[in-house]
Amino acid sequence: MSTFAEVLTAQLRRDPGRPLVTFYDHATDERVELSVTTYANWVAKASGLLTDVADLERGMSLRIDLPPHWLSTVFLGAAWTVGLRVTTSDAPDAVVCGPEGLDAWAPRASRLPVLACSLRPLGVRFAEPLPYGVLDVGVEIWGQPDGFAAWDPPTGDDPATDDLTQDQLWSNDLTAAVGSSLTDGGRLLSVADPASPPGMATFTEPLGRGGSLVLVRHPDPARLDGVHDAERVTARA
Repeated sequence: MSTFAEVLTAQLRRDPGRPLVTFYDHATDERVELSVTTYANWVAKASGLLTDVADLERGMSLRIDLPPHWLSTVFLGAAWTVGLRVTTSDAPDAVVCGPEGLDAWAPRASRLPVLACSLRPLGVRFAEPLPYGVLDVGVEIWGQPDGFAAWDPPTGDDPATDDLTQDQLWSNDLTAAVGSSLTDGGRLLSVADPASPPGMATFTEPLGRGGSLVLVRHPDPARLDGVHDAERVTARA
């Protein structure tokens, strides 16, 4: 398998109901769990948002300026489904940001698509109006279908990040995140941002291994052992 779409399709065929991403926010006590099927539905909607609303095409770049969050994994999958390069550049073709990134990105909304996530539970809209030109993901995404087929599908040679092609992303040694401690089907506990280069393997490795990610934002060290036990974690990043 050399593309994200192939990897996700294989996991949907294997066990569509298993958890793929379980998200905790210790500051708000939020917990969200996405099965493989639910995750795929979100990726399809986000892919439609990137193409139909933000007008992005294969070969363009996307900056995912989000904190550790389940929506980070969704937009990673959407970018790779469309054939976008996930970049850390300050000059992307489009950006997905959270509330903390609005001051930096909203002034550029006249020059590039700026999609903002409220990061409120269930991905709902911002409570207050956004700056002119900024697209509210919590509004725009719900009009997108639950299925998506790229009209120009990416191949393994398409850039997935600034450094890796899609083929390299999935051909890399899948022990990149936690060494050999994460086994096939295992559950990985992480507090890293999966959309950042250092944290990306915490999502791609469990997906490739048929496992799952337990992601914690605003981690409370005193509560992490409880999450570990409750979620039956098998490895930590």
